[in-house]
Amino acid sequence: MVNMTRNEASVVDEETFSVRRTILIAAPVDKVWRAVAEPEHISRWFGRTVLDGTGVGATGTMTFPDYDVIPLRVDGYDEPRRITYRWNNDDALGALPDSIDETTSTVFTFTLEEAEGGTRLTVVESGFERTSDPRANLESHRAGWDLELDKMVTLVEAEA
Repeated sequence: MVNMTRNEASVVDEETFSVRRTILIAAPVDKVWRAVAEPEHISRWFGRTVLDGTGVGATGTMTFPDYDVIPLRVDGYDEPRRITYRWNNDDALGALPDSIDETTSTVFTFTLEEAEGGTRLTVVESGFERTSDPRANLESHRAGWDLELDKMVTLVEAEA
């Protein structure tokens, strides 16, 4: 099992307005893929996720306890290597739109690679320059990716 303390924290790049985190997971790619691509598995470690289908163009929502409903769309899909989501999760705004707003949304991509002992997962979220408070949102999402991905690692490794 991967020692969680060996996975480094997310990194903010203020020049590109993005957050990046790469982690190792002691589980095969197919198990990690399900954790990041299938709503019933995403809902176990991230927000409650509902999508109206599979693949590019699938739309739906992600809901977190004590938070609003976040519009969500799949923008890229290359099973089992890469999936990209677009969402309107602007923590600094205080209110979220009912549907994807292309002018204010951010995009996050999960990339999976086979690695010795399991899977290397990288998430990159970009587009923060379009949000209401780019620096505040960068920091909020940096902390969020640390918390959420650590939960995912624990869950996936326990089931591997």
